[in-house]
Formats: sequence, C-alpha cells, structure tokens
Amino acid sequence: MNEETIPAFRRTIGEKEIKVTEAAQEQLARLFGEVEDEEIEAIRIYVAGGGCSGMTYGMTFTDRKSEVDKVLRGEGYEIYVDAVALNYLQGVEIDYVSRETGATFVFNNVFQAVGGSATCGACGAAVGAGGGCA
Repeated sequence: MNEETIPAFRRTIGEKEIKVTEAAQEQLARLFGEVEDEEIEAIRIYVAGGGCSGMTYGMTFTDRKSEVDKVLRGEGYEIYVDAVALNYLQGVEIDYVSRETGATFVFNNVFQAVGGSATCGACGAAVGAGGGCA
C-alpha cells in the first residue's frame, strides 16, 4: 500500500455521524456563549463505560483539541469528539428536551448506532441513553 491509497484523516463530523437538533444547537450556542474562560475552545462529547447498561455519553468544555479529534462546527459553538468515541456515536441525534425533572441534553439512537439492545444485560430492564440499570 502506498501513500496515495491511504485515505486522509477527515477532521470534520458530518450529519450522518452526529445530528444535532435545532433545540440542542440553540442551547449549545447559548452555553458556549456564556463561557467566561478565554481558553475554552469547544464542547467535548465523550463516551465512558457505563456498567450493565452500556456506554455513558456526556459533554464538557475543553481547552484543547487532540490529534485524533474530529470537529462539528455549529453556529456559535464547536464540538470536539475523539475518533474512538465517534465510533460509539455513529448515527446519534443530540436533542435538548424539557421534562418535569428539568431540561437536559439527550442522546437518541445510541444503542442502535452501536448495535445494542437498549436493555440491561443483567436484569433485562429497558434503559435510556447512558441510563442506569433499574
């Protein structure tokens, strides 16, 4: 294999990989606009092991981009996701919803994206994105 046949590492994230609803876009831009620390560059989406219910998905502010980060640019914000986490997020939709317990970001379709069943392997209870076992 020569260098001409090796695909280049694409640095941007497309809508087929991660879709952000209008409500989530507005909230991300608002939150990012309220950051007072000038070193903050973006919002990082991360994936962590979540026990019997699968992976846990979250967001935090970040002050640096790594060599393996991909970028989703929105109006008023940027999102960084490392290449490994992006594999677990393929096809995810990020939404912002208001519920009786408060408003929150929701990661929809994550179990579908990684071939999961959306049920706890131990007890069989239905779980939400990043939710715990009942």
